[in-house]
Amino acid sequence: MNSCVSRISRRRCIGLLASVAPSTLLFPALAAAQTAEQGADQVGQVGMAEIIVTANRRAERGQDVPISITALSPQRLEQQGIAKEQDLAASVPSLVVGQNGQGSRDSQSFTIRGQGATFQASPGVVVYLGEVPLPAAITLSQQGGPGNFVDLENLQVLSGPQGTLFGRNTTGGAVLLVPKKPTNDFGGWIKGEYGNYDRNYIEGAVNLPIVNDKVLLRVAGAYHDRDGFTRDVTFNKDRDNEHWFSGRVGLTLKPTDALENYTMAYYSKSDNNGTGLVNKGFNINGLKLVGFCTDPGEVSSGIDVPCDVYRGVTARSDALGPRQTAFSTDVFQQTISWGISNTTDLELSDELKLRNILSYQKLRIRYRYDGDASVLQQHDVDPGVLPGPGVVTSPFPINYFNATLATELPRDDLRQFTEELQIQGDMMDSKLVWTVGGFYYEQKPDGPQGSRAVVYCPAAFTGFCGASYARYGTSTVSKAVYAQATLDLGLLTPALDKLKLTAGYRYTWDHISGFATQYSQQTANPTLATCGADNSTVSFATAAADCQFSASLRTKAPSWVVGLDYKVTPAILLYGKVSRGYKAGGFNQYAVFTNTRTFDPEHVTSYEIGMKSDFHLGSMPVRLNTALYTLDYKGIQRATGDLNPVTFAGGARTLNADARIRGVEVEASIRPFQGLEIGGNLSYTDAKYKKYQYTVNNAFGQEACNGFVPFLGTADSSCLKLQYLAPWIWSVHAAAEQPLGKDAGTLSLFVNYSHTSSQNTEAVQLPSSQPGAVLGAYGTLSASLDWRNVMGSAFDVGLFGTNLANKLYRTSNSDVYQNGGLLYWATIYGEPRMYGVRVKYHFGAE
Repeated sequence: MNSCVSRISRRRCIGLLASVAPSTLLFPALAAAQTAEQGADQVGQVGMAEIIVTANRRAERGQDVPISITALSPQRLEQQGIAKEQDLAASVPSLVVGQNGQGSRDSQSFTIRGQGATFQASPGVVVYLGEVPLPAAITLSQQGGPGNFVDLENLQVLSGPQGTLFGRNTTGGAVLLVPKKPTNDFGGWIKGEYGNYDRNYIEGAVNLPIVNDKVLLRVAGAYHDRDGFTRDVTFNKDRDNEHWFSGRVGLTLKPTDALENYTMAYYSKSDNNGTGLVNKGFNINGLKLVGFCTDPGEVSSGIDVPCDVYRGVTARSDALGPRQTAFSTDVFQQTISWGISNTTDLELSDELKLRNILSYQKLRIRYRYDGDASVLQQHDVDPGVLPGPGVVTSPFPINYFNATLATELPRDDLRQFTEELQIQGDMMDSKLVWTVGGFYYEQKPDGPQGSRAVVYCPAAFTGFCGASYARYGTSTVSKAVYAQATLDLGLLTPALDKLKLTAGYRYTWDHISGFATQYSQQTANPTLATCGADNSTVSFATAAADCQFSASLRTKAPSWVVGLDYKVTPAILLYGKVSRGYKAGGFNQYAVFTNTRTFDPEHVTSYEIGMKSDFHLGSMPVRLNTALYTLDYKGIQRATGDLNPVTFAGGARTLNADARIRGVEVEASIRPFQGLEIGGNLSYTDAKYKKYQYTVNNAFGQEACNGFVPFLGTADSSCLKLQYLAPWIWSVHAAAEQPLGKDAGTLSLFVNYSHTSSQNTEAVQLPSSQPGAVLGAYGTLSASLDWRNVMGSAFDVGLFGTNLANKLYRTSNSDVYQNGGLLYWATIYGEPRMYGVRVKYHFGAE
């Protein structure tokens, strides 16, 4: 506190002990707010909960920051049952969380204002743990592993381009996970939860001041184990289970008043039974075209079966329902993630601070999945131990001849290094605040990566089709320099006091390079192999090298921001800004054509105006934050499946389109009386493609907005709705607290209802040719009831439940049904009703 007072005014220092839980814009509350203000010292005193945010890479009141932010305290995270990314869905304006068409529930991608993860591209929304970006997988849109939501100081969601001050360029936004740092007070907590699906969770943390004010230590850990909610009737085991543990250690060293060094290390390991995909159908017409099945009276290809075999598999899946499935391969996912980061803060003077942030992290993911979610092998990745060919009721599992268990490799095995050096200035009683810095990012393979997949196996040959081979690796190096400053124009003339100008500029250089090899052993002559990329024939013994292709892409671009904000009163902030964002292009390691091996970067220009306000309606404290924005995208990245019609090699491609996105966001809360808060958020997003044309690689042609387009024709998909964008998102909550008197403790009730409207998941196909591409609207109800400090003790006990109405909803779709795709569709359902009891014990100062 002394250093705070020495550098800035006392009033601002008091403000720094509070901050936000909302988002952003306009003028409806001005009159009421002005009458509620009775002096400058009432900033943050209207009675609303406050959280310190770090959106500008320094601690500030969120209500003072001209950025659209939603911040959640650890208490609110616990009340809402938010322990992973998917749990945030609909709790933040314009935020969608899902698997983005991938067959892994662990792949939980953030999409903010219509922009998020694109397969094989750098994330559009980057997740940071302690100011360091978590490593991002290539084959899945997954950042880091589980356990990162444990023992947080707060969680912040920043909407819109964040390309000036933050480490990696992002066009959609950033999610900041802020771990609790060690303090001078001994204390800690331990929590246990037990619930349905045999839920057994244990979490805890301990704070140890080893040398007061000099050496401080904090240790946190968690163990989560829960049965799955989707039953695989083939292997008689649960899918969608949880089984992971994590640990985090934070050490602060303060050898002098001017120097602070914070080191954080974490480790996380998850090992589960994989995702319970559910088969919803096969493209019978497409299967007929490739000669895989026939109906009575049709000419046989010699490798076909009656189409009723495929229909029967889907009929059985429908009979099993959404919480059962029948796989042909024993799927799993294992994620190991660990890292260490070091942050050094050196006070050069009362006005200057030097900061250095260094990190090294590892991410390794192994998984196997049954893409078509059936006993057939239309699409199995790394098939392992399987039941008998086409047999659902085999009394014991046997090995298929095409099982690949002995040849499996990690799908992602990456190491990441970052270095960031900053100089921060806080001058002239905080009327001039600036940051200058440089950032270096490097992510490379840390071992062999690859997969084997059985794709397009006729039902008649299930268990015997040869599996293709794939090996790959992608490296990314990003370098950037940046500067940003905020000037209170009152420094120039008193007439402009409280009007601030912010300007920032960053220039980034990205180099992405990679290699990949895809080949399959020829059935007629096993000594030969066919390369997936160009259909050439090579020796099987040297195919890994002979079929390899590589590519490199260098891109560079500026990012910038210019904005004005004005404190109409100490509790009303108006702002407007224009910012430019950029996200690098990439390497396509699943390319099956030479012209799809790289894809271009994307650029966005964002225009936003907003308001943050605290005021009173009578005696009731109110917070109202609103924002209006328009985004103009050039080259927005869109990934889709691909197929080489000559080789039958399945792959992927990433297209670039132009789009316009605009929307409004509102977050509000009111306290009718002490102990009760009612609040919620609402967002509406309107988006459209302005230009979306590309060459059709599908040998069967494609239906597009401009009609049927033949192979190598130019398709126009601009009439499609944007991917993973829900036009309407809203939630309402009520939080109540009642002291029981005579030191008996406090009862706390929290109820929340969240709603997400329907969203399109398909990148290029019309909904008519892609069943299930539109995920239906859904809403979920959650609640918790806690008795804190039971009878004056250090124990809290509580009841909790999520999705209490047991709403059935889908979170992802495979989107490979169309001709030229994989000719099936499968889906992932959201979690069912979860409930349980928790007990928490506090000790020491916590």
